[in-house]
Amino acid sequence: MPESIIAQGKFLKLVKNGRWEYAARVRASGVVAVVAMTHDRELVLTEQYRVPVGAVVIDLPAGLSGDIPGGESEALTVAAQRELREETGYSSQVWKPLYRAPSSAGLTSEMVDYFQADNARRTAAGGGVDGERITVHAIPLRSLRRWLRSRMAEGVMIDPKVYVALAFLK
Repeated sequence: MPESIIAQGKFLKLVKNGRWEYAARVRASGVVAVVAMTHDRELVLTEQYRVPVGAVVIDLPAGLSGDIPGGESEALTVAAQRELREETGYSSQVWKPLYRAPSSAGLTSEMVDYFQADNARRTAAGGGVDGERITVHAIPLRSLRRWLRSRMAEGVMIDPKVYVALAFLK
């Protein structure tokens, strides 16, 4: 059955296909998430307030590819490198693709491409662009689960992508 657009905004559109209604990205060719590990076995994480859930969320560095005017054909690896640098100030020379998965298969057509960045090191301030106000954390793997539990006890949400990262790092 052909899909039809129910509504469209600047960044998302609501699509109907048969009985299914779902969200799709507008002006982006993909989504990337980065599992960035430092030489000292610290996982690099982001923290920022997310309007849709009304809470602060701990997440992997992540973002869109192909969303910058003139960069619509941006390769996913290049987008992952850019997002890591913009959001956290970390860079890496060692990259490998890990996994491709739906972000929420019943809600959106969005697919997330995960990349691993080894021996990441801080080379810039980070913090994001356009007022993102991202706080950066580099948490030792040996104490990460305890740290996440303490942050949840404070009311901070943990994005499931963080647990996906842990599975890949075992």
